[in-house]
Amino acid sequence: MNRKTILFVAVPALVIAGAATFHRGKRNTELDHQSSVKAEGTVPVTLVALQERSFRPAVAFTGTLLAVNRAELKAEVAGRVTRVAVQEGDSVAAGALLGAQDEDDYTLGVQAAEAQLAQAQAQALQAQRDNDRSVALLEKRSITRQSAQQAETGYNASRAAAAAAQSNLGLARLRLKKARLVAPFAGQVARRAVQPGEMLSPGQTAFEVVDNRKLEIRADLPAEAMAQVKVGQKATFRAMGLDRPVEGRVAQVSPSLAQDGRTLRVRLEVANPDGALKGGLFVEGVILGEGETKRPALPATLLKAQDRDAELFVADQGTARRAKVTLGVEQDGYRPVTGLPAGAQVIDGGKDLVGEGTRLRVIGNAANAPAAGGK
Repeated sequence: MNRKTILFVAVPALVIAGAATFHRGKRNTELDHQSSVKAEGTVPVTLVALQERSFRPAVAFTGTLLAVNRAELKAEVAGRVTRVAVQEGDSVAAGALLGAQDEDDYTLGVQAAEAQLAQAQAQALQAQRDNDRSVALLEKRSITRQSAQQAETGYNASRAAAAAAQSNLGLARLRLKKARLVAPFAGQVARRAVQPGEMLSPGQTAFEVVDNRKLEIRADLPAEAMAQVKVGQKATFRAMGLDRPVEGRVAQVSPSLAQDGRTLRVRLEVANPDGALKGGLFVEGVILGEGETKRPALPATLLKAQDRDAELFVADQGTARRAKVTLGVEQDGYRPVTGLPAGAQVIDGGKDLVGEGTRLRVIGNAANAPAAGGK
């Protein structure tokens, strides 16, 4: 066995042996830690103190984000798709061509109508000259009145033919326009439902265009919120995939309750210049009223429950005690908490390792302020 072969075999073996030694050492360290905890009978934890925070009156809502400007483009004429100019996700300007049906046929129809109009206008012009000449000749009594009337009739008929040709050209251009599907506003192609060569029938959806720069939420609130919610009020909400709260504004409040008399429809507008939010996202948030009150609170990151009721563990003379609490809606990274005594110390780090009566070893206090959005 030569030296190169020995190195080829030895190096992987050393790597495997090193990795095994590392993981064995890590596992032994963890076992030593668990043995130490078991011997001491305590669990290391960090604590968060309940604190007073200012909260504004709030009305909770849920809803779905939708683009304010969104349109389904449907075929207006029957025909075969001859051109598709965009893909899903493409950005388009207002008036941009998305696709076309039988475009060449309709273009030829426009050209034929233009030629017919030009011919009719030329005939009308000649008829006008003939009529003018007959009028002059009639005044000199060089032609009969019947001949003059025939010239006038021919002139009127040619004018009508030119008007009809003008109308036919308008119809041909309208058919061509309807055969071309264009973006009604600037935005993005959210859906493309056609392929070249496919037959489209009137009313069949071909494209969907959305403008996500301005979104809206339509939410149904309890009837008792009628006196609290007003146009212009600020709203905050969270959406899946975003680690920060998003702001919106109440743009419209329904002038009447729903037919069941139990809900009030409101519309919130959300600016989205960077496009981070997408239509279709489910959101949960609050509409903030006027005035502020002081209430006991905890960081929202500590409270995993999204419902009103939750269970926490508090430190009580060195042991963990279970506490049932009621939670308010989140504002500025905090949620109001009802059910804890003033000055309560809530277990944060290590909370998943404790139960009722677990002995605690406090290793520090967690930072009360959230990473962002706190007052």
